[in-house]
Amino acid sequence: MSPLPPQPVSPLDGRYRSVAGVLGEHLSEAGLNRARVHVEVEWLIALTDRGLFGTSALPAEKKDALRAFAADFGQAEIDELAKLEATTRHDVKAVEYLVRGELSRQGLDAIAELTHFAATSEDINNLSYALTIRAAVQEVWTPRFRDVIGRLREWALAERDRPMLSHTHGQPATPTTVGKEFAVVVHRLERQLRRVESTEFLGKFSGATGTFSAHLAADADADWPTISRDFVESLGLTWNPLTTQIESHDWQAELFQAVAHANRILHNLATDVWTYISMGYFTQVPQPGATGSSTMPHKINPIRFENAEANLELSNALLDSLAATLVTSRLQRDLTDSTTQRNVGVALGHSLLALDNLFRGLGEIAVSEQKLAADLDGNWEVLAEAIQTVIRAEVAAGRSTIADPYALLKELTRGHRVGQTELVEFVDALEIGDAAKARLRELTPGTYVGLASSLVDHLGA
Repeated sequence: MSPLPPQPVSPLDGRYRSVAGVLGEHLSEAGLNRARVHVEVEWLIALTDRGLFGTSALPAEKKDALRAFAADFGQAEIDELAKLEATTRHDVKAVEYLVRGELSRQGLDAIAELTHFAATSEDINNLSYALTIRAAVQEVWTPRFRDVIGRLREWALAERDRPMLSHTHGQPATPTTVGKEFAVVVHRLERQLRRVESTEFLGKFSGATGTFSAHLAADADADWPTISRDFVESLGLTWNPLTTQIESHDWQAELFQAVAHANRILHNLATDVWTYISMGYFTQVPQPGATGSSTMPHKINPIRFENAEANLELSNALLDSLAATLVTSRLQRDLTDSTTQRNVGVALGHSLLALDNLFRGLGEIAVSEQKLAADLDGNWEVLAEAIQTVIRAEVAAGRSTIADPYALLKELTRGHRVGQTELVEFVDALEIGDAAKARLRELTPGTYVGLASSLVDHLGA
């Protein structure tokens, strides 16, 4: 058997590349290296702007050229870095040499020694990861998450008045509306969205053990903490003043926990929609040319929701691991985070794939009015709650002397079906006021939905 040509190991880079591949712009090795070049260039500019070590601010065109080098990072730079790292055996050192080469090409050899000045690899890496993760979350993951919330909101508003039998513990229960149930999910997801969007992306730039030791040795008069803070904030990040060699990654853990929580809510949605499809409450709209089963032509399998469910589980396995392990580093530094953080894109990729499937899946289902109506009409016993509650109110108001209304309804309804006729006869025989009887006679499973429709208004505009 002849060997295959090189193939991606991860399905995110193979079968699902059309969906998840966009994350590679930020969370691939190339995306990380582009960010590293950006940070190295900006540090050079920051040092020369302050005139440190006898330098002066670079002319605007030189700054523009250096920034363009970082922004235009592409295949040529990727290939050059590979060659450099083959010698250095150190990824960040290879980036330093790449930048030095560009300085030479631009006639800036005089400031070459300020490349990576007083910086440890983690000074570059922590800022680069903060920039790439922020971009991936804000530009890729969050917009798709919002798309799913938007589609769920459409469902909530369109079906706010559609009565549906509830099932608590898998058993028929007090009816709700389709829209209200979708609104619950929207409300839950929007809370998590606010958590994700409130993330502080922290960064440090304080040397080998977070003490500015090398900085101070080079220039004892410079206000290095202020220089560090200004530099980190110039990148749009929040400065962390107290660290070891590494930025402590607490912000990453908080972000990954928030995304994981959102994933779990989406997982709940996927399994619930799957269940409603299996119950016949939702039907699946046939897609032209699609095959449900390789042997059973009639089938339309709920693959969008099954795919989402599995990918959310994979995403959370990684996110939970990242959140648990990144916050720990032996003494002032170990390298466990180096390989771990390279999997952030994989974790977000599986979540992104799930979001895509949920968005598509929610657009490929419809409500079965007939099935919803049939199940409501076949479960009149769910009105037992209403009847015993009205009796209690009548007893409290002095219009009834019935003892233990709950037990009375339990005897009538528990464990067997009761139809409309039996319930009306039962109500007519009750010792309660005429107005209460009239309200109960008019009640049906389809109208016993309380404030379900108006509760959707809590979603706001």
